Parts: sequence; structure tokens; C-alpha cells
Amino acid sequence: SQVATTIVKFPQLMGCSLEDNLKPKVQFLRDLGMDDSQVAKTIVKFPNLMGCYSLEKNLTPKLGTLRTHMSHKQIVEALVSCPQILAYRPQRLQDRVRAPAAS
Repeated sequence: SQVATTIVKFPQLMGCSLEDNLKPKVQFLRDLGMDDSQVAKTIVKFPNLMGCYSLEKNLTPKLGTLRTHMSHKQIVEALVSCPQILAYRPQRLQDRVRAPAAS
């Protein structure tokens, strides 16, 4: 199952607080417009997202960077296909999202 696969990839997930960590991050993804299937795919591809990254200090600022370079639809598509972009350092993220426009 997807849950078992996710826990094998990121066993620390078992120690995450449901109320303080998991629910807010799922809501963050839903607030972007992801449906349940897209949220599940994102978490399975990058379970570290659920435990390693602060909404306030990391995810929200990076979403702001993405919004300056991409449409809402492009952001959702990018995060579903490669959620690891939220792990990029701020400068690398800017370089990556600017690259398609430069070509």
C-alpha cells in the first residue's frame, strides 16, 4: 500500500504529530488546489515534506517564489510531478523556475 511504502521511505513520519504537523501540511497541499489523489502522490513521492519542512519558514516562502514565476496550474503540476523542488535552497529554486523562461 502507499502508506507502507511511504513509511519505509521515511520512518520518521511515524513520530510526526498528526495535529501539529501532518494535518497542516496536507491542508497546505489542498489549499493549493490539489485533490486527494494529487496530495497522496505528492506525499508518496516525497514523504520528507511531511516531517522535515516548516510551513512558515520553508514551504510558504518557497511557494511565494514559485508564484512569482509560474501560474497556479503550473505550480500544482510541478509539485505533483516533482515535490522535491520544495527541498531546494532558495537560490536554486529561483534558478530552476527561471530556467524554462530563459530557453
